[in-house]
Amino acid sequence: MINVVIVEDDPMVMEVNKGFLEEIASFSLIGSAVKGKDAIELIENLRPDLVLLDVYLPDITGIEVLYKLREKQLPVDVIMITAAKDTNTVQKIFRYGAIDYLVKPFHFERFQQALTNYAKIWKKFSHYQEVTQADIDMWSTQKEIEKDILPKGLSEVTLKQVMLAVSEQIEPVTAEQLAVNLGMARVTVRRYLDYLEKSKQINMQVEYGKVGRPSNYYFA
Repeated sequence: MINVVIVEDDPMVMEVNKGFLEEIASFSLIGSAVKGKDAIELIENLRPDLVLLDVYLPDITGIEVLYKLREKQLPVDVIMITAAKDTNTVQKIFRYGAIDYLVKPFHFERFQQALTNYAKIWKKFSHYQEVTQADIDMWSTQKEIEKDILPKGLSEVTLKQVMLAVSEQIEPVTAEQLAVNLGMARVTVRRYLDYLEKSKQINMQVEYGKVGRPSNYYFA
C-alpha cells in the first residue's frame, strides 16, 4: 500500500482530492494538513511515500515545504496540485524534485493517470535491489504520456514549461526570445514550438522584414 499525505488549505479541494484518492487502488491516505509548517512536521513523523502538495498555503508556500523536505532529505515523493502555473514556479518545483504537476482544475482521469504511473514506478523501486536503464528512464509519472503522444526526444516536463511560457506572453514571441526567458537552447525551444504549433496547441504567425529571413512568432 502506498501511503499518502495531502496538503491543501481549501476544504472543498481537500475533499475532492480525498475522494479521487479513494477511487484508486493501492493508495491509502494517512494524514492531511492545511498549513505548510504543520505539513513538514506531519510528513517528518508519518514518513509517507507520496505527498499531494498545493503551492498556496496560509503560512509558507508549497515550494518552501518542498525545499524543506529536500533539505531534510526525507524519502518522500511529491506531486504538486495547484492553480499556480507561471513559468518560474513550475521550474522551481521541478528543480526541487517534484515528480508531477497538476494544474487546477483538472479531471479525475489526469489525477488517476499521475497516481497510477507513480504506483508502477514505486512498486518497481520497492521490490528490486537494482534497476535497469529502462527503469531509470521511467522515473517520471509522465513517461506513459510521452510514449503515447510525444515524438521521440520530447519531454512532457519541458513541453509544459514551453507551453506555459508562451501562454504568459502578452505579445507573440519568437523562439529566440522564449529561449532567453526560459534559459534553454534556441534549437530545443524551436523543436517544442514546432510540435505545439503542428498539434494546434499554439498559433504561429510569420512576419517579413525588409532584409533577411522572415520571423516566426508564436502565441497561445
